[in-house]
Amino acid sequence: MLTQTLPLSRPVLGLTLTIAALAAGISTAQADFRLSDRYTDNDGDLVADIPEDEAQWRDPDTLVFAYTPVEDPAVYADVWSGFLDHMEEVIGKKVKFFPVQSNAAQIEAMRAGRLHVAGFNTGSNPLAVACAGFRPFAMMAADDGSFGYEMEIITYPGSGIDEVEDIKGKTLTHTSETSNSGYKAPTALMASEFGMTSGEDYEVEFSGKHDNSILGVANHDYEVATIANSVKDRMIDRGVIDADQIEVIYQSDTFPTTAYGVAHDLAPELQEAIKEAFFDFDWEGSALAEEFGKNGESQFIPITFKKEWSVIRQIDAANDVQYQCS
Repeated sequence: MLTQTLPLSRPVLGLTLTIAALAAGISTAQADFRLSDRYTDNDGDLVADIPEDEAQWRDPDTLVFAYTPVEDPAVYADVWSGFLDHMEEVIGKKVKFFPVQSNAAQIEAMRAGRLHVAGFNTGSNPLAVACAGFRPFAMMAADDGSFGYEMEIITYPGSGIDEVEDIKGKTLTHTSETSNSGYKAPTALMASEFGMTSGEDYEVEFSGKHDNSILGVANHDYEVATIANSVKDRMIDRGVIDADQIEVIYQSDTFPTTAYGVAHDLAPELQEAIKEAFFDFDWEGSALAEEFGKNGESQFIPITFKKEWSVIRQIDAANDVQYQCS
């Protein structure tokens, strides 16, 4: 199980975020991004190369797919069902939905070879790439190619928190330590833009997932929380919460959203077939369109970890995020 230790004795821009994995063998490293020693990157694209030795390629009869656990996985099993049926037709193999419960479990599953295709959330992408051999290639986007979401700091009406400065002396609820909008970006922001240090100027707690944070604020269980507005907007659209239960006191610039990709050691022909399944999928009338269209998304577009995730790696560096795999 992935665990993270957060010593808060220094200002957050010098924060040490130690990511240790007892089962997976992940240990402390430098803040600069690099792959585990088990992978190679001969072409310099910052993702694991496909093994040169064909004996190391995997071509399983059944593939396992997991979507990042931003909400209860049960919410998304039906949403992805039609797409996975399409993937089965394209690749000629069975595809099973894996209802993963945490980012750490998702990363461990790919690292251990139990997960073949996945959508990893924005913040956990660098760890998945570095430590699990994740090869991202696609992201959801609107018809015009625009993509992304914003980090929001939310509270509830009448909380007494009208602006970010009012968080001082209170408890700020994050989602998980691997989440960009749920933890990494707002932690750096609070220090750089508002001069407040996590654990000193305000207390921190973790809800586990974005829907937990959003529901917690809506029901007054949490005073103030950091979330991805794409999740919030879908929850409002489904009637899980009402828009007037939430007040937004801060919205960030746009970040890249969930990246979809494969385990590095799948056979090259299989990896290409999986890519084809993503880029040839007909969104019209699909459950994906119904769910993710709420955020304006209507297609999969090609991306690279080196380009689109540059800003996220910069946030990790600003937080002095430390991780390496052995």
